[in-house]
Amino acid sequence: MTNPKEPVKKEEPKAGGEVGSPSAEVQEQVVEAPPAGEGARPMEPLVEVLGRAEQAYAAYMEAQKEVARAYKTNEIQVEKAYKEAEAQANRAYNQTLERALRVREKAEQEADEAYSNAKEQSKRAYEESVKQALKVHQENITQSWKVREQTIDQAWKIFAKE
Repeated sequence: MTNPKEPVKKEEPKAGGEVGSPSAEVQEQVVEAPPAGEGARPMEPLVEVLGRAEQAYAAYMEAQKEVARAYKTNEIQVEKAYKEAEAQANRAYNQTLERALRVREKAEQEADEAYSNAKEQSKRAYEESVKQALKVHQENITQSWKVREQTIDQAWKIFAKE
């Protein structure tokens, strides 16, 4: 007797090349059984039960195939969703990278401008300092020359009065 939870195993081809199946064997037995009044009737329900069992098994196998197709479809959908998520992540990464590059370039440009402005300011400050120092230098020389002239004049006056 077979276990109803196990699938029916296919039989090896018989000597005649025909694959035997449980329903074929039962039908052979039914055909071979001598008709004996009510003796044939109990076999009909068995054939019926076996036919329903085969239909149930076929439905089970079809359901199993359908489940496998559903799993495969789900796998394809999950793969597609993963690919889309990966593509979206790559796009977001690239956009962030481009923004960061633009920010860096802008910061470098601003730093270059600030450096140029600071350099120009320091150059102007230097030139103003040199100009002021030259003016003070000239004034000091002029003042020193006046003091020298006065001192020499005073010295000659003192020398001439003696």
